[in-house]
Amino acid sequence: MSVTAFSIAELSEVDDLRDLAEVFAMVWEHPGESPIGSNILKALSLSGNYVSGGFVDGRLAGGLVGWFGGVPHDLHMHSHILGVVAGSAAHGLGFELKQHQRRWCLERGVKVIEWTTDPLIRRNAYFNLAKLGAHASRYLVDAYGAMTDGINAGEESDRWLITWQLESSRGDEPDLEALRREGAAAVLSVGDAGAPVETSTSSRVLLCQVPEDIVALRRSDPSLAREWRMALRRALTDSIAAGYAVTGATRSGWYVLERPGAQGAPPIGS
Repeated sequence: MSVTAFSIAELSEVDDLRDLAEVFAMVWEHPGESPIGSNILKALSLSGNYVSGGFVDGRLAGGLVGWFGGVPHDLHMHSHILGVVAGSAAHGLGFELKQHQRRWCLERGVKVIEWTTDPLIRRNAYFNLAKLGAHASRYLVDAYGAMTDGINAGEESDRWLITWQLESSRGDEPDLEALRREGAAAVLSVGDAGAPVETSTSSRVLLCQVPEDIVALRRSDPSLAREWRMALRRALTDSIAAGYAVTGATRSGWYVLERPGAQGAPPIGS
């Protein structure tokens, strides 16, 4: 089996930054209107922030942009946008971009990166929590307000705030069957016809499922997609308010939430 070779480089020239803006416009399915323009990318590069491109066979196929935040008392990098064009040749490029950003930050004494992600997108949950070993530290309701790109249009923009401690080890995928044998119970799951099923439980470990492809669902059945947004919001915010924290996510679309020492905890869910 051949292994795809990626190259990653910081970008600062205007032509390269225009190409990067076009890649982002393609990824976010908003032709002619990038979620971040080349003029802003240039300003970020000039001011010493992180702007990089990922190349496959010499062609720009993705990029990652971040800037410093929390200065001076809580110095970290806010990683604003990561985008990779669809296709098997670019598979794995997102992980390599994050590792490049990690090394770049550590070389500058920055030990934490934060970013936001849609909690309904299961591949991102697995990537962030299991593959990178980052943590879902806060749930933000409608963080950005209404959005207009091809992926998010018509949806409220709930987001996880993800925190990545750069000196920590990578995460592991939870063993769902072992957790179920130990009493873990679903508070939200995919039911008949793909509808969300909310369940009341007082288990110490909660399982919370998201649909297979929320982006496709927004196109095929917007009302069901919105039902999922509201159901997941209730499940996660209620659980967090009761003292649970997300401890992992599986490739198959399950969040794991735990509440240490919560014997006899009040029921969560409908």
